[in-house]
Amino acid sequence: MKKAILYLNQFFGQIGGEDKADFAPEIIEGHVGPAMELDKRLQNAEVTHTIICGDNFMGSNEEEAVSTILGFLEGKEFDIFFAGPAFQAGRYGNACGVIAKAVKEKFGVPVISSMHIENPGVEMFKKDVVIFPGGKSAAAMRKDIKKIAAYGDKILAGEKLGTAEEEGYFVRGIRHQVWLDSEKPAAERAVEMMIKKLNGEEYVTELPIPKLDRIPIATPIKDLSKANIAFVTTGGIVPVDNPDRIQSASATRWGRYDVSKMDRLEAGVFKTIHAGYDPAAADADPNVCVPLDSLKAYEKEGKIGKCHEYFYTTVGTGTTQGEAARMGKEIVEYLKEGGVDGVILTST
Repeated sequence: MKKAILYLNQFFGQIGGEDKADFAPEIIEGHVGPAMELDKRLQNAEVTHTIICGDNFMGSNEEEAVSTILGFLEGKEFDIFFAGPAFQAGRYGNACGVIAKAVKEKFGVPVISSMHIENPGVEMFKKDVVIFPGGKSAAAMRKDIKKIAAYGDKILAGEKLGTAEEEGYFVRGIRHQVWLDSEKPAAERAVEMMIKKLNGEEYVTELPIPKLDRIPIATPIKDLSKANIAFVTTGGIVPVDNPDRIQSASATRWGRYDVSKMDRLEAGVFKTIHAGYDPAAADADPNVCVPLDSLKAYEKEGKIGKCHEYFYTTVGTGTTQGEAARMGKEIVEYLKEGGVDGVILTST
């Protein structure tokens, strides 16, 4: 029987929630959480170990975390490595991508993960890791594990593997030379596609060009001492009563709050409603997320011309690219109206 190992974060590893996000890497012999479902689904392998690491630990101590986990795997017999599913959780998706890529490069075994299409880990790691489309939340756990287990079994059985489209994982943009059963020359295939295109018929290109969302780099600010600078944050900093009812995750709302008469954001007046990180530090001092105190000091020192009267806020965790783009466009209109020259974007 072949052997598999699964990577999980602190939540799915049953260590704890955000309060345990700094949990250092640990390897456990046997099954924890989703590892039990993966082991049940796999037909050609058994899950022998579960690796658990806190999302914050991986994000803040990536080199140490990767080194520690690779050390755990030294001397272990395993034929395939799974990470996740990570659903729509961005930090978890990043962690799965980081460690799966490192394991692949170090040990040369197949690595498989699953993430929601809006997880930033997809774009970051789909060229290095086979990533299957997954659900937004853990409600899709069984369905997502079934997909990655089925593909893992196919690899381990030595079966012929199809393209990304055929197998169902995210297209990686990697080109392979293949021999078509039809043996039809490329020239003939190209002419056939051209005729279909001219006739408005459907066809499938053999060389898809990825669509890139290219954002032009803004012109540098010539003189900061005369510039009007604003804050926009996805860190969820809001007045304590959260007047705009901004969601703590998967946000569809944003707010703008007057700070023209403040030198800093005071604890007890502002807080974070973000569900993706430990709120303790931001609640104790909201300026660690939106450093209004520093920008106001720069204004007094003449380093900038003006601190904009408002700061703008929403929550990034789980928020779709579509909603983020819409909110960004709405915020920009206020920034333009307020004569803002530059924006400081802060996150978590």
